[in-house]
Amino acid sequence: MITGKVVLAAGLAMAGAGWTRADVVDSSANGFTVKQTYTIQAAPADVYRKLVRNIGDWWDSTHTFSGDARNLTIEDKPMGCFCEKLANQGGVRHMEVLRVAPGKTLVMSGALGPMQPLAAVGTLIIELSPVDGASRLEVTYTVSGYLAGGMNTFAAPSDGMLKQQFTRLKNYVEHGEAASKPGRP
Repeated sequence: MITGKVVLAAGLAMAGAGWTRADVVDSSANGFTVKQTYTIQAAPADVYRKLVRNIGDWWDSTHTFSGDARNLTIEDKPMGCFCEKLANQGGVRHMEVLRVAPGKTLVMSGALGPMQPLAAVGTLIIELSPVDGASRLEVTYTVSGYLAGGMNTFAAPSDGMLKQQFTRLKNYVEHGEAASKPGRP
């Protein structure tokens, strides 16, 4: 059984690693919401630019269909595509861009990864704001749909995948590389 002290200690450890909060904030058979907050030591415009223009440098290739994150692109315009090139002129539309405010907000719609072939829809909201000479990055992913075993079975894996990706973005922006080194978050 997990005690309140263990949960508090885990929360404090995550805060020290540059996360203010990472959570599955709501989960049911019909869907879930994941919310994560990071502090990144760079201006919001710089974080946004690297988020969009350099996705192939920080996204983990294991979370692609092609096996190579350099095949990913984000067109930051309404109806733009978060897409991936595949061999033989194939491709994947991971999400569609709904709203863009460069340096501030990027909203995309789509069911990521293994949820793509399901009767599911998701909205990913990425918000940036300045805070104490750095950036506050808030990521909210809300998914709804139908799955016989319940959509909530995707909540924790989605939280973990997004945590991995946005930690890699944080490392990339702050240190020029996506993977963290020992002793560094």
